[in-house]
Amino acid sequence: MHTPYSWKSYFVVLSDYQQWANDRLFAALGSLDPAQLSSPQGLFFGSIHHTTDHIMQVGRLWCARLRGEPYQADFKRILYPDWNQLIEMTQSQSAELSLLLEARDEAFFDERLAFTSSNGQAREMWVRDVLTHMMNHQTHHRGQISAAITRLGGAAPEMDYFYYKIEMDGYLQTVRADQSLSNGSTSPSSLA
Repeated sequence: MHTPYSWKSYFVVLSDYQQWANDRLFAALGSLDPAQLSSPQGLFFGSIHHTTDHIMQVGRLWCARLRGEPYQADFKRILYPDWNQLIEMTQSQSAELSLLLEARDEAFFDERLAFTSSNGQAREMWVRDVLTHMMNHQTHHRGQISAAITRLGGAAPEMDYFYYKIEMDGYLQTVRADQSLSNGSTSPSSLA
């Protein structure tokens, strides 16, 4: 039986996708000369490093808002100048979002979120719209970084959601097959 997505399950999956795409991006960036990461690349935040730092800071900002906590972000400065530490903090922030979403009940995704914007204005948005913005924001900046990788002679990673789903569906089929073998069942219905 197919169960339709709820807002919660939809955003938990998209959060997992963000982690997967970031991991692919970081692997591709590993092929570049480290000096290229901090050199100007014509991106909105200048360098690949600063753009990645921006992705992480925006994630932290919105996670704090979703928890009802204050957070001051300064997008003009790089919070983590060490590249490896920035990767670790970005991965940690992505995991934080996944845990936050998994811990919330279904009603949370139909709530309005009141927060103070970066320019000090009181704002209010649907949680699902905030989460949509968070997911699109990362995709937008990963696309900029991907273009910079190509311009620098590197191979841009395949980060489309389509490839994520193919990989995850293959993984789930393998897990289900392993489970059916360990249970002694080989009928197709045991894989459903």
